[in-house]
Amino acid sequence: MTDEVEPLELARGVYWVGVIDWNLRDFHGYVTPKGTTYNAYLIVDDTITLVDTVKAEFSAEMLKRISQIVDPAKIDHVIVNHVEMDHSGSLPAIMTAAPDATIYCSKNGKDGLHLHYKADGCEDWAIEVVKTGSELSLGSKTLMFIEATMLHWPDSMHTYIKEDKILLSSDAFGQHIATSKPFDDEVGDVMAEAAEYYANILMPFGRVILKYIDTVKELGIDINMIAPGHGIIWRQDPAKIIEAYGRWARGETNKKVLIIYDTMWGSTHIMANSILEGIKAAGVEVKLLNIRKNDLSGIITEVLEAPVIIVGSPTLNNGIFPSVSELLTYLKGLHPKGKQAVAFGSYGWGGGAVKAVEKELEMAGFELIEPGLQIRYRPDEEGIAACLQLGDRIAGFVQ
Repeated sequence: MTDEVEPLELARGVYWVGVIDWNLRDFHGYVTPKGTTYNAYLIVDDTITLVDTVKAEFSAEMLKRISQIVDPAKIDHVIVNHVEMDHSGSLPAIMTAAPDATIYCSKNGKDGLHLHYKADGCEDWAIEVVKTGSELSLGSKTLMFIEATMLHWPDSMHTYIKEDKILLSSDAFGQHIATSKPFDDEVGDVMAEAAEYYANILMPFGRVILKYIDTVKELGIDINMIAPGHGIIWRQDPAKIIEAYGRWARGETNKKVLIIYDTMWGSTHIMANSILEGIKAAGVEVKLLNIRKNDLSGIITEVLEAPVIIVGSPTLNNGIFPSVSELLTYLKGLHPKGKQAVAFGSYGWGGGAVKAVEKELEMAGFELIEPGLQIRYRPDEEGIAACLQLGDRIAGFVQ
């Protein structure tokens, strides 16, 4: 990471002063092959405001970027939209540089700051709690705050610059992309990255997202730009990402089936391919995903828009194959809504995996639509026929 990126002016007196993390490859278990950004925003008016900070290890770089615009000691207000460490980690450095600044955050945010930064002297920080609709005048600009509880932490909130119609949206509407081109109209396939981000981070919070979208409409907020906490800034068509969040939150899907599996000696692989052929023959889109050949983050993104998934596992020690178990644990945490599933697998002298997979799928919120199919050892002609028939029946659920 270099610190050669200049501050970026989004509107008169509104600057991006974040950092680009080119080398991040794992974000608490979410694979990030394209890196990420930690976005912070400086607003220069009669008073000086910093909205969010960056990961602690990048504190010096952020301060240097701020210094190219104003002396950090002149910061009057620090807005903490979210306490998670990738956004608040540099807060101690900022409060050292600007000890007279006042922090604005949600009630849960204040509690979180005291828990995270007790050792950094947060008891001496001036902290004001804000709610949805609270406003802060900076001079010619006005900030309005919107609580975004559980998007994706209890403390989350957003900051709206009324005069510029810019929504600083913290962890909503983001993506994990490290790029020197900061806007949506400059980077290709941003929606695919946004979908992966949503699927792996925000999928459990669909009801909350729909409520948030309704709140924004009720407040009459007109949005010309969305500047999230990670990734690119939406300036060309910010409504596009809000509409996508609405679709995903409502559980709208495409007519396709996913077969997600792993195999030990090839038997479960044969079953997976035979089920696939049965679905294809029925004219339904289907995709095959071997767990050890695809990262979990990408698999979860596919699950986001699939109404039916089929999960296959060989039996190992009377239970689920480890890679399949990892996938199911991940799915339970995300708890996809309104989806259906079927289990299948092979076994040797003792079964167990299929029933265990079914139990895990139900715990993750899936509706089981067919009894699980298990075949002993390598599938013969009769076993392959059973797989083809299963595929044909499953296709009927998405036609």
